[in-house]
Amino acid sequence: MEPSSAVRPFLTAQWKNLCLFNYPVPDDVLKPYLPPGLHLDRYQGSAFVSLVGFQFLDTRVWGIPWTGYRNFAELNLRFYVRRDGVRGVVFVREYVPKRLIAWMARWLYNEPYLAAPMRYELEEAPESVTGRCLIQVKGRWHRLEVRAARSPRTPSEDSLEHFFKEHSWGYGRDRRGNATFYRVRHPIWQTFPVLNYTVELDWGAVYGSEWAFMKKQKPASVVFALGSEVSVEPLHRSDHGLGK
Repeated sequence: MEPSSAVRPFLTAQWKNLCLFNYPVPDDVLKPYLPPGLHLDRYQGSAFVSLVGFQFLDTRVWGIPWTGYRNFAELNLRFYVRRDGVRGVVFVREYVPKRLIAWMARWLYNEPYLAAPMRYELEEAPESVTGRCLIQVKGRWHRLEVRAARSPRTPSEDSLEHFFKEHSWGYGRDRRGNATFYRVRHPIWQTFPVLNYTVELDWGAVYGSEWAFMKKQKPASVVFALGSEVSVEPLHRSDHGLGK
């Protein structure tokens, strides 16, 4: 059973200035990460992963702001799934700069968090905005950057931008292999037109040797989303597999 709209949020925050780099990938790469009861979601026949770098701001857990843990950067690698026609995401890995956050997410929810030195830089100009996510893994800095024009718009529901940025459900697995799910609520995000971008990332170093083949791949699309306030409902577990 899905949680009702009356469920008290576990976490509230602002997710701001999201840089999404979107790549088609073979099904076989994603199947090992797919929780039971879920199916790969596709856009024009292809499964996708997204690198997403953004600002995690004004973070509160059960309404409590924790000093030193309210504002930080996050970089995640995620892919897209469906359950009974409902769209959601599954995370391959999520990086944050705070060890305590990564430890709690792994211990409490079995979420694939790791800690690494990282930061998010935002440069604002009258006609443009630049988001830059930097992370240090295995002795080198990796950089993801998007420069976008300041002309906000709301993409249509059948657009590629909407496909990547609008999802209400996150899915995963607990330590017994059973599916888990939680709801994320936020208004539909506006986007800025992307002017140019940079990806300087050693996929094998950051995500493991099975992802090294991505090093020469270029994103099929890049999205810069403004973001908003979000609320995340507590994790739910299914002992029988979602969608069954």
